Amino acid sequence: MTSRAVMQITSLTNDRIKAIRALEMRKERKETGLFVAEGAAILETARRNGFTPRTLVYQGNMEQTRIHRDLISATLDGGGDVLEVTETVLSKLASKDNPQSMLAVYEQRWSNPPIPAAVNLSSCWLALEEIRDPGNLGTIIRTVEAAGAAGIILIGTCVDAYSHETIRATMGSIFSVPLARMSREDFLTWRAEWPGDVIGTHLDATVDFRKTTYKEPALIVMGGEGPGLSDSLTRACSRLVKIPMASGQDSLNLAIATALTLYQVRSAHLKL
Repeated sequence: MTSRAVMQITSLTNDRIKAIRALEMRKERKETGLFVAEGAAILETARRNGFTPRTLVYQGNMEQTRIHRDLISATLDGGGDVLEVTETVLSKLASKDNPQSMLAVYEQRWSNPPIPAAVNLSSCWLALEEIRDPGNLGTIIRTVEAAGAAGIILIGTCVDAYSHETIRATMGSIFSVPLARMSREDFLTWRAEWPGDVIGTHLDATVDFRKTTYKEPALIVMGGEGPGLSDSLTRACSRLVKIPMASGQDSLNLAIATALTLYQVRSAHLKL
């Protein structure tokens, strides 16, 4: 067992508390490479996926469950700091809606894009071009895990994957889904070596996404909210498909469209 001790903090002006509050800002997250996650269930998911908090914060007067105690012990054993704070201090760190009694600071993890020649033939990757909505990205990360896809590549200028809104929407999947980043130019070069289908949804497509056979490994490319896929990424797709809609609708929410496409492409690999 570790000999490290829990630190008690009651002041909002404490430097550690101010540093955690600063992670609300994208600039600070970018400079430090850190982010905050909230809730014992999500922190337990992080622990199962090999993430150790830099700092764990919990409300001192809360009733501790086994998960709370295990998270505190695991953080101390892993060399992290544990802060016991007052309800007032925690309220300044936690989200205003549905606040949690425990949160933690973690290091961001970014993966390299897979080597196309080494990709498992049954795998599926998702690429998102200039996605801007944190709730959409978080929901998509959660859906990627549920559909058993291998990971996500963020192309160009995208929303911060480690913002509070995104993290909350992932419901813990941020800790298990690999994330990579690429410029549009680098992605196009990398895509040229992809051995399977590169699938894009497009308004001009004439093929029903449910009525085609996809060559694996599959790479699904989705455009950002509003503009959709850029011309260069549209041309890079080997297969353009469309989600049929009634009542004159021509588009769906990006997270929903991505979920439908993922589940269709992954259907042969998903069994009850």
